[in-house]
Amino acid sequence: MKTIGLLGGMSWESTQTYYRLLNQQVGRALGGFHSAKIVLYSVDFAEIEALQRKGDWQAMGTILAGAAQRLEAAGADCLLIGTNTMHKVADEVAQAVSMPLLHIAEATADALVRDGVTCVGLLGTRFTMEQAFYRERLEARGIEVVVPDANQRETVHRIIFEELCKGINTADSKAAYLEVIDTLTERGAQGVVLGCTEIGLLVKPADTAVALYDTTDIHAAQAVAWALQDVEAGT
Repeated sequence: MKTIGLLGGMSWESTQTYYRLLNQQVGRALGGFHSAKIVLYSVDFAEIEALQRKGDWQAMGTILAGAAQRLEAAGADCLLIGTNTMHKVADEVAQAVSMPLLHIAEATADALVRDGVTCVGLLGTRFTMEQAFYRERLEARGIEVVVPDANQRETVHRIIFEELCKGINTADSKAAYLEVIDTLTERGAQGVVLGCTEIGLLVKPADTAVALYDTTDIHAAQAVAWALQDVEAGT
């Protein structure tokens, strides 16, 4: 089994979900007492969030690249950036290490293509919904991407930062997200990508008939498949 390097803390609320999913999926695959081999580096999200508001992506790339180098030095064989938004600097981070970076948007695109989805709604931070770094990965695979209107984007973004990143889940916020999801399907989306690793803490598949693609689940599954590609069950 290879060792997964997890770059987390953005926010730690979703990082703990990554840790749980990675271990659960390895346990299911191998049985017995097996769990995932993980090296975790958790940043101080306050520093990252302040730089996001300033738009200083170069500084954020430098921070994450240094963290990735520490993961590699600690024995990680691959790298997960445990957040959708910070994949804006994924190329810079990948260039700082020799281990492969498993890209969350590429994993999501694989899942969409596998399911025959050609038009998908995208929820996430304002950066993820409005900038091209994420959407273009899906579009390059022939998938049309629709995002909420400006007012809905503001609501989605606000709830992520003011509530979900702080472990706050409310019925009103869930209702607001479900309304946005319904609007996206009315515009032709065959499913909706939960393109922020905290959204799955609020909205679950059981809450809607719309197909939801939780990027945290998808990313973790990709990492486990990679880590176990040379492992036989029960060894």
